[in-house]
Parts: sequence; structure tokens; C-alpha cells
Amino acid sequence: MFTWTKRISFFLITNFAIMITLSIFLKLTGLDVVLAQFFGGGYIGMFGMCLVYGMIFSFMSLWMSKGSAKRAYKIKILEEHDSSHDNLVMRVHSFAKSAGLEKMPEVGVYESKQMNAFATGPSKNNSLVAVSTGLMANMNQDEVDGVLAHEVAHIANGDMVTMTLIQGVMNAFVMFIAQIITQIIMSAMRGDNNNNRSRGGLGGGGMFGYMIYMAVQSALGFFAMFVISYFSRRREFSADAGAAKLAGSHKMVAALKALQRQFDMIKPESNDKFQTMKISSKNGIMAMMSTHPPLEKRIQALQGY
Repeated sequence: MFTWTKRISFFLITNFAIMITLSIFLKLTGLDVVLAQFFGGGYIGMFGMCLVYGMIFSFMSLWMSKGSAKRAYKIKILEEHDSSHDNLVMRVHSFAKSAGLEKMPEVGVYESKQMNAFATGPSKNNSLVAVSTGLMANMNQDEVDGVLAHEVAHIANGDMVTMTLIQGVMNAFVMFIAQIITQIIMSAMRGDNNNNRSRGGLGGGGMFGYMIYMAVQSALGFFAMFVISYFSRRREFSADAGAAKLAGSHKMVAALKALQRQFDMIKPESNDKFQTMKISSKNGIMAMMSTHPPLEKRIQALQGY
């Protein structure tokens, strides 16, 4: 809920790292040219290759997301019948059963003073709900229930797979457009009208062309974030609605208002962490880059439930 940004951030960072690493590997080994020849020449073949690459990068990121989160946050996994932390496991599993999940999510806690929680994992049957110690210490039971129901709703809605498919398509367009731009730049620098399509591969035109390609790809990846963030915001509204059905809208609203109180207590000049998390951005480019809608809009949307 509060750190859908964390879940997305892990996913995007891992996706970017895999994309860069495998792209370099394919270039150095010459496999990019082999695969380009397999898909055939022309823009259709090029886009087909980019789509395959993009989906592979994205689904590898999804597969690694749960383990990456556990290691990064040093999450302590709670046993099924663990009564500590206000019966956290029992409460998560109760919501999971109500949501129709066949396999119960793992439940864990991690040390953090911030009021955070997130769900991650490659599938509905292989998921994790992690809650910060700060959230457990600063929210009452109804507020915590709202958070837990929201995270379970993300899992039940299949949001990670949905975002993976979106990321895969965006990967494909980023690589495809970067390839075309690189060809245009290389042709202009040579002072002729030839392009590098016949050479195949990603960033054809030697190591210098590949360096240009990687720079263009990184720049386009930034703009792709606007699209990904838009879909992330839509999934937040869906998860809020799902939580309202599982736990009651009053609990979901209470959780959002608890976060709003904490946000309002922080002076504007010290809002760096909240702005970085992009939880409650309202205006300008930050709103477009935000993975969360403004808290006020989320609370307003729940009034009808």
C-alpha cells in the first residue's frame, strides 16, 4: 500500500539491471546479431526481437522480486501460527482466504521507523506481505487491517503480473525506438543515408554505436516511467476498492488518514523521503511520475463504498 513504490522500485531497478547486463552480454558474444538474423530484417523483425527481449527482462525481474525484497530489507518471515506482532499472519491469511487465494502469502516484518508495508512475489501462489515495525507501532488495529487488506488485494488482483506485462511492452518500445534513433544518429555522423538494419543486433554499428544506443535507451527508459506510473496509480485505486470489500471501507480510509496525519506532521523542507516515495504528490511532473494517487483522491474514491 504505502510502499507500492518500494515494490515497483525493486522491480524497475532489477529490470533495468537485467536489461543492461544481458544487452551487454549479447553484444559482446555476438548473439544479438544471431537473434536479429533469426527474427529477420526490417522493422517488423526488429520489433519482434525487442518484444522478446523486453518480456524476458521483465519476467526475470518479476521472478527475482520476492527474494530481492527479503534480502534488501532483511525481512523476518513469521511462522504460520506465530502470535507475535498482533497475530499478523492470522490476519493476513484471513483476508487472503476471503480474497479467494489458494495459497497463503508469506508474512514478514522488517525494521523501519517509517509506516510502510508492501506485497511482492511472482504470482498469487508465491507472494509475500511485509510490514514495517514502524507501521505496527504507530497504527491501531483497524488501520493495520486496512493496510493488510490493501496488500492482499494487490496480490489477488495479480498486480505484479499486470505491471510485468506493461513493463515488458515498454521495454520493447524503448529498445525499438532507441535502435531507430541510434541508426539515424550513426547515419548522420557518417554523412550518408545508410542505416544499420542489415547488420542486425541491438545498437548495430560497433562499440561506439552501442554506447550511443545505451545512452538513448536510458533516456527513453525515463520517459517510459510516466506510462508505468500511470498504470500503477490505477492499480492503487483498484487495491483500495478491494481492501474496502475485504476489511470495510472505514478501515481503509482510517489507514490512509493515518498516513496523511504523518505526512502533514512533516515540515515541507523535510519531505524528501515522502517525495522520493511519491506517495502523495499533487502537482506537476511529480504527480505524473508518482506511482500513487494523492491521498485525498484515494480517500474521496472510497467514500462511495
